Amino acid sequence: MENRTTVLYVDDNPKSSRLLSSVLEECGFRLITMNDPIEALALCKGTHFDLALLDYEMPLMSGSELAQEIKFVVPDVPVVLLSGRQSLPKSKLAFVDAHFGFGTSLDDLLWTMRILVQPKLVTVHTHYADQRAMTQWADST
Repeated sequence: MENRTTVLYVDDNPKSSRLLSSVLEECGFRLITMNDPIEALALCKGTHFDLALLDYEMPLMSGSELAQEIKFVVPDVPVVLLSGRQSLPKSKLAFVDAHFGFGTSLDDLLWTMRILVQPKLVTVHTHYADQRAMTQWADST
């Protein structure tokens, strides 16, 4: 079984898509690359991925609109939005876990992607007395 993080990357610009896909694969990510946001949304319904990486400006559906739709289909999947702008209105980032705009370093993007897909740690506190009580209850039933 492969242990790499699977990224759904949607960008309507094939050159940008090929370049960033190549870099991300070299950094250990597994990529599912799509150029059409509508097709990408359809793919979300039957394909497992750990993170969505979306271009902001695309025809037919913006990256922020696609982020919203993805969150409805797979709410626990983090969404990273890429844009050529330094900032976007908060309304455009409502369904986005991270936004990277003009001037972003590749290291910042990679670090954030890795942080967003880290498994959530669940802390379980058990006490000996609680365990003993549960055992006694189980034995009595």
